[in-house]
This record gives sequence, structure tokens and C-alpha cells, in this order.
Amino acid sequence: MTVYNVTIKVEQSIAHDWQVWMLQTHLPMLMQTNCFVEAKLFRLLEQDDTDGPTFCAQYYAVSKEQYDEYIEKYAAQMRAESQKLWGDKFIAFRSLMEQKF
Repeated sequence: MTVYNVTIKVEQSIAHDWQVWMLQTHLPMLMQTNCFVEAKLFRLLEQDDTDGPTFCAQYYAVSKEQYDEYIEKYAAQMRAESQKLWGDKFIAFRSLMEQKF
């Protein structure tokens, strides 16, 4: 299993609307690419939320090839949509992990 992890810090002013958008729009759109078999959204606990909450979105692909397909065909459009909607009110860090057990 390949896990695409995106850690996102959002400003407090958009936190509620951003969460609704993630759960009702972004995650379903991402799942429609058929590159991932599951998606989860987590809120990090025990973090300094003074500037807003931090979340982790995890997308689970059966293979690295499915992840590669997402990056090649869909990632730029999905990132552009996020930027268009939320501008500089969030920051995202991306990582790729391989499940070993």
C-alpha cells in the first residue's frame, strides 16, 4: 500500500469552511480519479493552534503506479483549485509513504 500524506496548516478564519470543503468536495473529487482506494482526514492534536488547526489528509493507493497516475493526470488541477479557493490562508507539506506491514 502506498500512502500519500498531505499535512495542511489552515488559518483559523477558514478552518470550518475548509473542513466542509475537504469532506464534501475535495475528498470525493479525489476518489473519483480512481487512483486511491481510501481517503481519510485527521486533525492533529497536541499542536499549537494559535494560528489555526493542522490536518493530515491521507490517500491510500494500492500501488505506487496508481499514485504516479494521480500526480501525472490530476495533482496540478487539484492543487490549483485549492489555491484558487483558499489562496495564502493555508500551507501544505506532502510526503509519500510505503506501508510495510
